[in-house]
Amino acid sequence: MTRSPDAIIIGTGVIGAATAFELAKLGYKTLSLDRNMQVGHGSTAGSCAIIRMHYSTLDGTALAWEGYHYWRDWAEYLDLPAGASLARFRECGCMVMKTPENDFMAKHIKHSRALQIPIEQWDEAQIRKRLPIYSLASFHPPKARSDEHFGEPNGRHLHGAVYWPNGGYVTDPALSAQNLMDAAKQHGAEVRLGAEVAAILRENGRIKGVRLTTGEHIHAPVVVNVAGPGSAIVNELAGVTAEMTIRTRALRQEVVHVPSPEGFDFESAAPVISDNDIGCYVRPEHGNHILIGSEDPQCDPHCWVADDKNYERNFTEQWTTQALRYAQRVPSLGIPSKLRGVVDLYDASTDWIPIYDKSSLGGFYMACGSSGNQYKNAPIAGKMMAALIDYCEQGRDHDSEPLRFTLPHIKRDIDVGFYSRKRAVNQESSFSVLG
Repeated sequence: MTRSPDAIIIGTGVIGAATAFELAKLGYKTLSLDRNMQVGHGSTAGSCAIIRMHYSTLDGTALAWEGYHYWRDWAEYLDLPAGASLARFRECGCMVMKTPENDFMAKHIKHSRALQIPIEQWDEAQIRKRLPIYSLASFHPPKARSDEHFGEPNGRHLHGAVYWPNGGYVTDPALSAQNLMDAAKQHGAEVRLGAEVAAILRENGRIKGVRLTTGEHIHAPVVVNVAGPGSAIVNELAGVTAEMTIRTRALRQEVVHVPSPEGFDFESAAPVISDNDIGCYVRPEHGNHILIGSEDPQCDPHCWVADDKNYERNFTEQWTTQALRYAQRVPSLGIPSKLRGVVDLYDASTDWIPIYDKSSLGGFYMACGSSGNQYKNAPIAGKMMAALIDYCEQGRDHDSEPLRFTLPHIKRDIDVGFYSRKRAVNQESSFSVLG
């Protein structure tokens, strides 16, 4: 192993691995560190791995549309040897229910049309044709199970949805991170697993490297924090949080797995679905199951955790609440007695938009606040981070002259300053995820 890498990358999740891949292709000697014993086995492994194009901001929509092209052409992008086991993108489409609360998706439709993203507007008949198990009764606002009116329709009905045919999900998110790291290794990238960072080393206002919990020092002129739910702790170690208007915190989430209603093949027939009327998103899951997550309505408590290694990993009342909320939409849904699903953490930023940025410490970079909504953007986020690092290491000041980055597939320039650690809270954000 090289003792003097050009860049240390903390984290081997899907964005960390993509960053290693893209930096290695630029000629950087990279060393990726992860306290886990397998690549991609942090929060990436618990991701719902949804690939969608609809975002509440134009820049967010553009980045997601660019990201889609890498998943579509996954084998070509990676250029791994023939026969490599690759993660699979299942392009089942993504449907979002139109409601008064989301302004009938007017902003998202506008952004998609501006970027020439294929969309379809569905009426009730089209929804029921694809999903004959659905009731279109309205239950807004979403409620906790303790609410005396839980499960009661409000007398209105939903009358349509927007459908993105290119949406879908990746069947094995951990494998996708491993694919990216294998691709990075072909360009000289190195990885150390079971290696936990205890300190960020600094000298004369610049990064010097890291100290591991074993006491070992590894020196490098660049360190990239892609530590997922541990990113806030790493930023504190680096002493860079004082100037940040956008911070990150680890947020505990529960995702429910239930069987499809008898007689309906949800795995083959259903798209990814976002439904803010009941505060849930769903996608097909292996074995003809349904994965149900919360869209973070006001009735769902936020469970922020200070320690991303020690938190409640058992299901709570929230599991049952989410399952029953989806049963409002699918009356034939069975609720099993055995609770199945995932309990994991998001790395959530103040406005739920990620930080892709430099810091006040020279050579220290951040790709943080990405959990829950940035899995789909991992390849282009890695490419953008590599360009940002190269831009700054050549002496340019990204704060005063933000990098303009061209999205290669859709040929659109974006201002990377949009993802600044020092930005004002973006009020156009939905402050929610499909994660």
